[in-house]
Amino acid sequence: MSVLLMIAAFAVNLIGQELTGSLVGQLLNFVIGLTILTIVFYIAGRVVVGEKRALFSDALVISLLGTIVANMVSLFMPRASLIGLILSLVIWLLLIRHYYETGWLGALAVTIMAVIVYVAVWFILSLILAIPFLLIGG
Repeated sequence: MSVLLMIAAFAVNLIGQELTGSLVGQLLNFVIGLTILTIVFYIAGRVVVGEKRALFSDALVISLLGTIVANMVSLFMPRASLIGLILSLVIWLLLIRHYYETGWLGALAVTIMAVIVYVAVWFILSLILAIPFLLIGG
């Protein structure tokens, strides 16, 4: 119950604040990160569990809930905590297992494929964004 009160208090404080550059930047960062993570989980899910069980809406829910829960775990546990990292990993696996209707090995396979897809997307975006700098010699 106290977690719900904390979330409600945060929402009330957020609504009461003016939209500063810092807040807008953080919201933009969250939305872009969530979008990329959703696409990564969607692609990884389609490759591993198939297109009938890996829906885009499921990938969005996995990304959103996983990000929120992982941030809450890191909030209450130090970042370097091994227990926090393991707990976050288990939560991600539980979300993948539930929404993609697969077993533990399937969830682990989706996770591994998501990491591979994420690295590939990161590499491609890095190349695309670096080309203008290479062309102008910066």
